[in-house]
Formats: sequence, C-alpha cells, structure tokens
Amino acid sequence: MFENRLVKLLGVKYPIIQGGMAWVATAELAAAVSNAGGLGIIGCGAAPVEVVKQEILKAKEMTDKPFGVNVMLLSPHADSIMEMLYDEKISVVTTGAGNPGKYIDKLKNVGTKVIPVVPSVALAKRMEKLGADAVIVEGTEAGGHIGELTTFAIVPQVVDNVDIPVIAAGGIADGRGFMAAISLGAEGVQIGTRFVCSNECIAHDQYKEKIVNSKDRDAIVTGRITGHPVRIIKNKLSRKIINLEKDIENKDEIDKLTVGSLKKAAIDGDVTSGSVMAGQSSGLIKDIKSCKEIIDDIITEVEDIKGKLYKF
Repeated sequence: MFENRLVKLLGVKYPIIQGGMAWVATAELAAAVSNAGGLGIIGCGAAPVEVVKQEILKAKEMTDKPFGVNVMLLSPHADSIMEMLYDEKISVVTTGAGNPGKYIDKLKNVGTKVIPVVPSVALAKRMEKLGADAVIVEGTEAGGHIGELTTFAIVPQVVDNVDIPVIAAGGIADGRGFMAAISLGAEGVQIGTRFVCSNECIAHDQYKEKIVNSKDRDAIVTGRITGHPVRIIKNKLSRKIINLEKDIENKDEIDKLTVGSLKKAAIDGDVTSGSVMAGQSSGLIKDIKSCKEIIDDIITEVEDIKGKLYKF
C-alpha cells in the first residue's frame, strides 16, 4: 500500500497528505511533513499572493521533497495566486470551496498535479472529466468547513465511480484510520487536526491544548443556518452561535460574529471567543509531537494491524 498509484503520482514515501488549513498550514508545517515522508501542504486561506509566495520560497529552503499548496477558490486572491503557482511550478495544488476547472490545464502544463477536495460523487466525477489527477474525498468528520456525508459512507461510493486515485479525509488521525481508508478503497489519506498538534505547527499552544484536552463530543457543527457549516471545538463562541441559530433572522449576526475568529484562536490563542476549528478525531489526540513522530507512529500502527490481519 506504500507503493501505489498515489505514491508514484506525488513522489512521496507514504500516501499521507497534510491538510491545507488556513493560518496554520505554513511553510514550517508543510516542510516538516514532506521531510517525514508525506506530502506537506501550504494553506492559502484568504491570504494575498505575496504572503503565499513567501511561504513557498521558505518551504523550498526547508525541504527538497515535494510539497503542495491548497487554494481556497472563494478567496478574492485565487486568480493571482494561481498565476504565481504557474511560475513556481509547484508539485501539487489542492483546491477547495469551488471548481478549479479553469485552472487545471495550465497547472498540468507546467507539471503540477491537481487534486480537488470534493464532498460528493457527482463532483468527483466532474473533476475527473476535467483532468484532475486525484481527488480528496472529505467527510463531515473533518474540522472547519464541512459537507454532510460521512467519510465511511462517501469514500467507497467515490471509489466506485472514478478511475483516478481517491484520498480519504475527515476523522483520520492514526494508523487505524489509515487502514480503514485503505479498506474503503482509498489510496491515501489527508490528515489535518493531528498535524495541528505537532511541534512544527505555528498554531498557538492554547489552540493545540484545546484539541488535546477535548473529548469525543466536543467537536461540534455550527453555522448551519448560514449555509456554511463549520466544525469547531465547544467554547463560548460556539454557545453564542448555537443560541443565535434558534432564529433564522440571526444569520447575518452569526456571520459577523465569526469574521476573524479563526485567527483569534489559532494565532492569538483566544480559545474562548475564537473559532477552534478541529475535526472529530480531536478526541483521539492526546499529545503534541513532531511531524516525523506522528507519521512514524501511523506507519508503525499500520504495520502492526497488517500483521494481525495476516494471522487472522
């Protein structure tokens, strides 16, 4: 399973992709994951092109391994970022919150692999037709902006409907999750929350500790009435949002309340009034360690599970 199509496509040792999380998926994290054998990803979020380019240049100094960039297509800077990525000839571009169709041919012409994040079979099939090299199928267990279908339900359905490699995301944090994804037909996994709790991630210590100290029911969904559901860890902000959600007329007030809330938590460390975006895998995470240790732990657990399965 470590010598499959996805590994060859990405040029990595292990089919483990780090999620492109806004604010915290910086050059430091991306380089550390790539150096450990996975594929590190720089998250653009809503950052301007100059900021993203600086992160790319920094990552190139920190690793000689492939790494990628995640572009949020709803960003007002998406077009200018893509133009810059053509010039930088990035190994991999992942995309979210939109259709990357108009960028795919030009990215592929400069040797970039294009891997959109999709929440449904229909979108996965459409991305394959447009020339995507693989798709990341993200279940509702993930942190941040989410869809409705669970990883366990949607991954095998996408696998059955496309011929390109499928990467499972949402709720995966260890070797057990990796093996479950492979059993569903995926050829790799994307992991976000577990890598937030790494030494190399620039997220504030309070943000990391909030995840480490969370329990199974603490990662909840907020903002459904706005049309943009977001999974975060319970806190004062989530309670305010849930109370406002009792009346559809409060939609605009919820939007105002959440503007800038991710930075407030992830960078400033205000995990009471800020948005602590994290997935349902948070309850599995009990420590903060290096990206190499995280990946080594996953691989060790995978090998252990394989050994038990062969005995069975």
